[in-house]
Amino acid sequence: MKFKKWLKTVKNLGLVPDMLKAQDKIFTNIYGNNSSNLKSSLNRGNWDSTKYLIDKGRDWIIDEMKSSGLRGRGGAGFPTGLKWSFMPKEVKERPHYLVVNADESEPGTCKDREILRHEPHQFIEGCLLASYAMSANACYVYVRGEYVNERYALQKAINEAYDSGLIGKNACKSGWDFDMYVHHGAGAYICGEETALLESLEGKKGMPRLKPPFPANCGLYGCPTTVNNVESIAVAPEILRRGASWFSSLGKPNNTGTKLFCISGHVNTPCNVEEEMGIPLRELLEKHAGGVKGGWDNLLAVIPGGSSVPCLPAEQCQNLSMDFDTLKELKSGLGTAAVIVMDKSTDIVKAIARLSYFYKHESCGQCTPCREGTGWMWRVMDRMAKGNAGVEEIDLLLEVTKQVEGHTICALGDAAAWPIQGLIRHFRPEIENRLKK
Repeated sequence: MKFKKWLKTVKNLGLVPDMLKAQDKIFTNIYGNNSSNLKSSLNRGNWDSTKYLIDKGRDWIIDEMKSSGLRGRGGAGFPTGLKWSFMPKEVKERPHYLVVNADESEPGTCKDREILRHEPHQFIEGCLLASYAMSANACYVYVRGEYVNERYALQKAINEAYDSGLIGKNACKSGWDFDMYVHHGAGAYICGEETALLESLEGKKGMPRLKPPFPANCGLYGCPTTVNNVESIAVAPEILRRGASWFSSLGKPNNTGTKLFCISGHVNTPCNVEEEMGIPLRELLEKHAGGVKGGWDNLLAVIPGGSSVPCLPAEQCQNLSMDFDTLKELKSGLGTAAVIVMDKSTDIVKAIARLSYFYKHESCGQCTPCREGTGWMWRVMDRMAKGNAGVEEIDLLLEVTKQVEGHTICALGDAAAWPIQGLIRHFRPEIENRLKK
């Protein structure tokens, strides 16, 4: 079916939201068409009425974030306002901290990078409002080791904010003192896990902690801490300015608002784009990425949320709604909304084997199932990609992925297992044919 005819059909059936209107976009400089400096940021509406929002109080800010329905944009999709509410109401002998996870190391994901490059003041304002809501006078931003220029851009914007009195002592003349620090990671994927990130911030080896205790009770330096993704924090100022009802009117129930999608792979124009949650995958690719190379009928599979989520075959992508709940029902996930498109020229067994190597390489080695399992799974996948395995090993491989999944301190074990599970679930005949030959 031609795209225009298909789009008209699904719109008439009310299956999908309308395309995001320009006035509803939160990130208006995501492509860097204008300067990221303070003057340009003020012209775009950043730092507007920030003191007024702070004066409304902590409870109001948290309630608005809850009412907006915002779910964390770092991958897990946990309600942001609810997460903020877990912090103790009063500051006692231990200070509170906000830690922002800018360790964007998931293959296929490149959205936070653009926020740090081109929208740093929107992000800094979000850090101030979030920190105030959780009674945190200090915020630490943990930037991925490879993001050198992004760290420079962020630090430059932080210096501008300090010089203008927007942060620091008596931030925005609100009476609230707020300091912001940038920490440069060393390029370890495992530090994208929130407790491994905290360990690294403290100067230790980046290895995940056992939970409980959770960071809201015992986080950075043993103090109450909330760890949020860059995008989750950066959208907060606009939600508070425009109101929770505006944000919740976008997208779908339980999947509200807008989302930055990272589209890569076999499309004509790979890009980052802000769209409503729940937009159909086909509309997302056709309108923003120039469509699949060779046309929609040339689509083989899509990884919808970064390399750690299971792939979906073309037949499940026809009317696929890009939201947390729909993808969960299909045994995949929205994750970071990093859409990796694979056309029929792809050797999908080899592609998943390459991802298996990545997770084997990035395992911290703390948990036995992950330390031993990721290497074993990669070796089997590598032999399967070359056709040097037996058909009976497919079930053995699947069994091992389930022994790794859910049996590790952090989710890296799951991330290593899920791509392989998705491959076997949807492309088993292709694996079998290769091994039989």
